[in-house]
Amino acid sequence: MTRKLLAEFLGTFLLVLGGCGSAVISAGFPQLGIGFLGVALAFGITVLAGVYAFGPVSGGHFNPAVSLGLAAAGRFSWKEIGPYWTAQLLGATFAAFILLLVAKGNVDFTLANGFAANGYGDHSPAGYTLQSSFIIETVLTAFFLFVILGTTEGRASVGFAPLAIGLTLTLIHLVSIPVTNTSVNPARSTSQALFVQGWALEQLWLFWVAPLLGGAIGGILHRFTLADE
Repeated sequence: MTRKLLAEFLGTFLLVLGGCGSAVISAGFPQLGIGFLGVALAFGITVLAGVYAFGPVSGGHFNPAVSLGLAAAGRFSWKEIGPYWTAQLLGATFAAFILLLVAKGNVDFTLANGFAANGYGDHSPAGYTLQSSFIIETVLTAFFLFVILGTTEGRASVGFAPLAIGLTLTLIHLVSIPVTNTSVNPARSTSQALFVQGWALEQLWLFWVAPLLGGAIGGILHRFTLADE
C-alpha cells in the first residue's frame, strides 16, 4: 500500500504541476503563449506520462473521481478509496505549492488572476452558469470513466490505455476550459482553491460533487452495460 500511495502522490503531483503549471505560466505568455489548446495538451500529456510511469504500481488514478468510479465498477477496493484520496490531495496540493513558489518569481504574478482555479458564474472563463458547469463536469467525468474502464479491460489492446486516456483528457479540456477551466478532478480543484481561497473555496463544492457523481455514473453504467461478462 505504501508504494501505491507514493505512486498516486507522485502521479497527481505531475498532473497538477504540468497541467495547472501550463495554465499559470505558459497559457497567456506574450507572443509565445500556448493558449487553451496548449493547456489541454499539457493535461493530456501529463496524465499519459503518469499512467505509464506509475500505473503499474497504483493503477494510475490521480483523481478521486476515478478512484470512486473504478470502485463503483467493481474494479477497485472500496476500503482503499480513503488512502488514495488522501495521497491524491497531498500530491496535488504540494504541486500547487511548488507552482506558487515559481509563479511568485514573476513580478506581474497575482493570485487575483485565478491561479488556474475552477469556477462558475463570474469565475467561469466565459461566464457560464452553475447549471451549465455542473452538467458539463458530470457528463465529461462519466465519459472519462467509460474510456478508462473500456481501455483497461482484458479485451482491450495491451499498452494503449494511457494513450487513449491522455487523449480523452485533452478532449475534455478542449470542450470545458471555457466553461469551468476544467476540473473533472476534485484533487486538482482543491489544490488551487486552497491558495486562491475566497470565491474558489466557496465554489469548490461543485468540483467535488459533479466529478464524483459523474465518476459513479460512469462506473455503474459500464459495470452493468458494457463490461466483460
